Amino acid sequence: MKIILAMTAAAVLAAASPAATVDDLAWLAGQWSREEVERWTEESWTLPRGGVMLGHSRSGRGDSLREFEFLRIAAGADGVPAYIAQPGGGAAVAFRLVQRGGTSATFENAAHDYPQRIIYVRDGDAMTATVSLIDGSKPMRWTFHRR
Repeated sequence: MKIILAMTAAAVLAAASPAATVDDLAWLAGQWSREEVERWTEESWTLPRGGVMLGHSRSGRGDSLREFEFLRIAAGADGVPAYIAQPGGGAAVAFRLVQRGGTSATFENAAHDYPQRIIYVRDGDAMTATVSLIDGSKPMRWTFHRR
């Protein structure tokens, strides 16, 4: 009986909390970089405005650009924020926001080949981005610092 009451209380609290908006992800905004030996990765996000955050990422080795990606976060057709990536400027792939905290967000798209899950966690001037399959396997992780 206690388990049922706890589950009911959790469901009521979840239903009572307001739906996530793009503005709830403003903590991602800024310029972030990761440097290791000759490899580097940079990611930048604008503050939310007009219901959208715009971003880009680029990675390279030494003076050579190896890859880039255009990014945006905007409400999907159902109103839930989605992370929309365009690797190399190609076709857009959307990942729906499935979980968020004060400075964390998880986006998923189980139909995509890889990645299927994208997780951002910010801790002060550090932010970690992790991509993986939907079950968390095959993770790749980047720890960025505010520039």
